[in-house]
Amino acid sequence: MGLPDKAKPSALINISIINYRTPDLTIQCVRSVLDDESGADCMVTIVDNASEDGSLEKLSEFTSSLTDTARVQLVASNTNTGFSGGHNQGVAACEATYHLVLNSDAILKPGFLSAMLEAAERSSDCGLFAPRIDYDDGTRQINCFRFPGALSELIRGAGTGPVTRLLRDHDVSLENPPDPDQIEWASFACILLRDKMLRAIGPMDEGYFLYFEDVEYCWRARQAGWRICLAPTARAVHFRGGSGPVKASQSARKRLPSYYYASRTRVLYQMHGRLGLTQANLMWLLGRGIAQLRLLAGKRVPPANEKEASDIWTNFLNPLGDRGAV
Repeated sequence: MGLPDKAKPSALINISIINYRTPDLTIQCVRSVLDDESGADCMVTIVDNASEDGSLEKLSEFTSSLTDTARVQLVASNTNTGFSGGHNQGVAACEATYHLVLNSDAILKPGFLSAMLEAAERSSDCGLFAPRIDYDDGTRQINCFRFPGALSELIRGAGTGPVTRLLRDHDVSLENPPDPDQIEWASFACILLRDKMLRAIGPMDEGYFLYFEDVEYCWRARQAGWRICLAPTARAVHFRGGSGPVKASQSARKRLPSYYYASRTRVLYQMHGRLGLTQANLMWLLGRGIAQLRLLAGKRVPPANEKEASDIWTNFLNPLGDRGAV
């Protein structure tokens, strides 16, 4: 698991990267960090989340081949602890002023670390710093959002322009570039966390296996008075669907894994209580009814994911229970 306290390395920035059966992507990601021209004092912590596919051996060989092996450490998790658990191990393995949570299917552009540090040093009341993230085709990725709730679920269920425009102040996605005052949470595909904030509010909630853990953590941070700030000159590239199948399933409207809906239930319950969770589910169903009205105008009904009408009730009776099948 993690390193004992007396053996912990220290750095200004600790970059936590989870590997789960994506060793080539992880190596590419680590190289982008090491190649950053910033020259910042950093440690790269790779957490192999019990891949059991030869990843650990390949990553061990890679780290041993590096010229500066002291800048990279490899942590082997005994179990697949998911996104929260993996990054909690990565953060705990290094004493640092800042921790960069970074997906293995992402790379940093030159100058990223110095740009992030400049943003962090300008805003001492910010605990989280969101960079600009692009897809590999150069398209800017939306990585800043509003919190989900009943009205955002109505928008999502309806998938209809007039509803979205009417309730635009409740739409989860923010336009690019986002208005800093509207940012309520930011994607943890790539984000810088201030260690002082981490110590104040604690680690990520390991009741989430994958998805929505970033929503909950930002919500918890904001409840404690920490802001989310932008670092627009820090740029990263996030490859589409590189580290997981959910995005591809969403695009194809296939059924999503149960852990996705377990996480959705958990965050809605934690933020809004059982009544809010119920309202969100009912609003999504109402939205699907509104979507059917498009047929009257000769328009196509936007499809939902397969089985979603039943899957949104996953863990409804026990919202903080099982994380869902993995």
